[in-house]
Amino acid sequence: MKQEERRQQTIRLLLDTTKELVQEKGCQSITMKDIMERSGLSKGAIFHYVKTKDEIFVRLLQERLEETHERFMNEVEQGRLTFEEPMQKVSESISAYEDAQDATNKVLMYLLGKEEQPIIAEALKQYYERSVFLSRLWIQTGQRHGVIPQSVDADKTADMFVLLTFGLRVRSSIPSTVSAFKANDFTSFIIDILKSR
Repeated sequence: MKQEERRQQTIRLLLDTTKELVQEKGCQSITMKDIMERSGLSKGAIFHYVKTKDEIFVRLLQERLEETHERFMNEVEQGRLTFEEPMQKVSESISAYEDAQDATNKVLMYLLGKEEQPIIAEALKQYYERSVFLSRLWIQTGQRHGVIPQSVDADKTADMFVLLTFGLRVRSSIPSTVSAFKANDFTSFIIDILKSR
């Protein structure tokens, strides 16, 4: 097995194991020992790639965003130049944002509670900026293909989109919340904005 392949497998195992533990125990309770025992990875193997569990959490958060982007771009690259197919990939991610048991929602809330730490603050800033950048890219891609009007302000709409998705994620962490505005309503709202101008 090549070194890059081994690296990818180790990181995948590390992320998958951490995701399972987050769903079972929550972020606060997980230790590096838990991750080592569950994954079967040695301390050296883990610390070769990450220094702390918070760094693993940051990678989990980033991974979801990049997966959504990859699914969106795959639809575009396959010649699906309509609005519906690529938007469906974004909608699938939005529905997870209101799931209280979603590991990335738990991770986001945990990291937001540690924003006073400079490394975490920088990771959150980069995550937010990347989220806005990709949202803007998706809108601009739709504009280039003529399925989103040029009159849509890609910068403002992308920022609003990310702001509202963060709100969905925060709300998911509040126990027993009854909400009138659901993920599918949010998706419809975004579609109306992107198609109505």
